[in-house]
Amino acid sequence: MTIDPHRPIGESGGPELPWLGTASDEDMRRIVQALFHVHRLIAAITDLDTLLERITEESRLVAGAEASSLMLYDEVAQELYFLVALGETGDQETLKREIRLKLGQGIAGMTAAARTSINVEDARTDPRVFREADVVSRFETRNLLAVPMLDKENLVGVLEVVNKIDGPAFSTRDMHVMEIFSSLAATSVANARLIEEQIRTERLAAIGQALTGLSHYIKNIVTGLSSSGDLIDMGLERGNLEVLHQSWPVFRRSTKRISNFVQDMLSFSKPRTPVRERCDLAGILEEARQTFAELFVRKRIEVQVDTSGVGGPVYVEAQALYRCLLNLITNAGDAVPAHGGRITVAARSLGGTSVEISVSDNGPGVAEEHRPRIFDPFFSTKGAQGTGLGLAITQKIVREHGGDITLAEGEGSGTTFRMVLPAHVAPGEGSENT
Repeated sequence: MTIDPHRPIGESGGPELPWLGTASDEDMRRIVQALFHVHRLIAAITDLDTLLERITEESRLVAGAEASSLMLYDEVAQELYFLVALGETGDQETLKREIRLKLGQGIAGMTAAARTSINVEDARTDPRVFREADVVSRFETRNLLAVPMLDKENLVGVLEVVNKIDGPAFSTRDMHVMEIFSSLAATSVANARLIEEQIRTERLAAIGQALTGLSHYIKNIVTGLSSSGDLIDMGLERGNLEVLHQSWPVFRRSTKRISNFVQDMLSFSKPRTPVRERCDLAGILEEARQTFAELFVRKRIEVQVDTSGVGGPVYVEAQALYRCLLNLITNAGDAVPAHGGRITVAARSLGGTSVEISVSDNGPGVAEEHRPRIFDPFFSTKGAQGTGLGLAITQKIVREHGGDITLAEGEGSGTTFRMVLPAHVAPGEGSENT
């Protein structure tokens, strides 16, 4: 049914609501407009905590009450518990933390057990009222209205509104309006819970996949360490220097991979502000090239570094930029063919305000279906040989510097990553070591 908030209830084609009694046109308009507003409001919110707070506040406004509270139903413990309490109720955190009711205990517990509304006109003389909530919240309950929150036949919780503002107690009309409101609210809470559960399931699946990949990667490193360690032990026992010379580089590379892995995890785990310093960009690129010099000679990979287009010093965090280059060059070294591999690292100034650094290779390029996810954390096309963190961390570092990194296919074949970084800092930004 479509509700027109501007048409008084009872007009031709409208629903028959005898509980409205002799309510004025203005009262009926206010009720329908309030429900229409609430329906649109809570239907648009999927975050459960925000939704519960909004429902509680809106219930107070709809009923014209001094305060309101929402108790959710714990199906396992078969208890109600305060999750939100709004209004002039004093210590709200205490309510959230301490108040739990068994089914049948207090007005809310009775409402939940019977799944029917209860209107208490004089709370001070009614023995059913659970008075501990008033003691904890330092609030005096004069009258209250409790309505069950039902999604189809399932109990979601109980809404309570306390102390009618413009009357001695809540009316039958207030009760029916709150029942309509609680029905909308219960459905919204149920939907929000389903969404949260789906997100939780997807997140756990993603974590499981990431841990599987990381475990395989660590296992490969540990295997290399163990094997080379056994060979080193054997060489020492037999005094065989040839075995030591052959095993030591493998051991050293494995420890370096472990160090890089730990550094990647630390870099990824938390946001940070770069500590900028005056840097010689050509020196950073050359240091990165020298780091891989032995590996590239062994794999016969041709490496070219071109910094002729750089017009002067740049202000970046040198170690962070070095880490970005290590990640990009590592990927390029894995991608190039076994024979005739070629990597080009180049830098150039862009109008004096920024600098572009590119790393290109002559490998097969990135498959079209992988391009949208290439910077996603833990996404890797290397199987157990990669963590899927390198490009994600590189993008994070570049963006923390106020820059960006993009992927562009090379001519014919190959891949090019381009980083664009601000080449200077404004006065007072970062730290400058001259």
